[in-house]
Amino acid sequence: MNGAIAVVGIGADGWDGLPENSRRALRTAEVLIGAPRQLALLPGGDCPGERITWPSPLRPAVPGLLAAHQGRAIAVLASGDPSFYGIGRTLAETVGADRLRIHPHPSSVSYACARLGWPLEDTETVSLVARPLAALAAALHPGRRLLVLGEGPETPARVAALLRETGWGGTRIRVLEQLGGPAERLLDATAADWPHERTDALHVLALDCVRDPDALRLGTVPGLPDEAYEHDGQLTKRYVRAATLAALAPAPGELLWDIGGGSGSIGVEWMRAHRSCRAIAVEKSAERAARIARNADALGVPGLRVVTASAPDGLAGLPTPDAVFVGGGLTAPGLLQACWDALPAGGRLVANTVTLESEALLAEGHRRHGGELIRLAVSTAVPVGGFTGWRQAMPVTQWSVTKGSEQA
Repeated sequence: MNGAIAVVGIGADGWDGLPENSRRALRTAEVLIGAPRQLALLPGGDCPGERITWPSPLRPAVPGLLAAHQGRAIAVLASGDPSFYGIGRTLAETVGADRLRIHPHPSSVSYACARLGWPLEDTETVSLVARPLAALAAALHPGRRLLVLGEGPETPARVAALLRETGWGGTRIRVLEQLGGPAERLLDATAADWPHERTDALHVLALDCVRDPDALRLGTVPGLPDEAYEHDGQLTKRYVRAATLAALAPAPGELLWDIGGGSGSIGVEWMRAHRSCRAIAVEKSAERAARIARNADALGVPGLRVVTASAPDGLAGLPTPDAVFVGGGLTAPGLLQACWDALPAGGRLVANTVTLESEALLAEGHRRHGGELIRLAVSTAVPVGGFTGWRQAMPVTQWSVTKGSEQA
């Protein structure tokens, strides 16, 4: 491949663990780029190329560093499989996949599953490398096995603390260090009793998830218990929330605008539908905006973006949404029209209200654009003296519509 950049995966076993095609790429490279630990694994006599360590931060430096050595044979070192949470993705996005010649090595996840006897296809992986610790929360379910890619020697202790604080103290943690190398080691304890403040920086965590008996149970479908959220009363309640998410129909990779975010429950559960779903909550109250961020962290979707602004003005410049939910501020002049105009063909708009004034706006939207106009009423059984009766919550009017190509 003319002008190709070799991307060579290497493990803790270093040069001895490399197949011949990977060794050949490193021997013939004029420039060897990698982390200091990776470069130190290469024998000087066999790999005479100029050695360059990645600067920090890495990603912004990639285009300039590669351009500076254009025309020379370049080999980039990566830990394990370069295409699994590795440098392979960054390079493909920078120079294009057609310029790369990737030489994969077994990933740390493959090694970990081999040591534990876990089926790789049934084992979920969560990366905490350059990601918030809170991202782990969404993957915690009783009986699940998780592999966690740590960022540094303090990661296992931080994970154990998170598990204790969120009702998962009985979870078994095994830390597998230096997998595949001569210094391989296993540490084993529960989150409640985790004794190690630091471990080797090169490690994988294996979690056997155990929920504390009194911890709140969170499922995988929309309609989490209302108690899962910190709120001041501005909360789309559980059963209406489930119906709203069904109408919004999140799909992998899609972006939601959650307007009038309140407690952020719609945006949070949209993002919990799939790890690649994205959401932006627009909330004019700074106090509520901060609460949305806290709920997003607690429920495992710290990537939820919060914009503290009034709509529709606060919508300017936001990336094009695949779906829009309006849960508050419907009577703001021009809001519904701005949301409709922002949607591409195939985009969905869902709006909820409990007031007659806003209901009139939804009825007009339904008349102009079609879709479905429904009323949701939920009643709860409550004590009535020595008997039981129904208490009805305020009915919610919901308009949902998909924008057609002729309307775009």
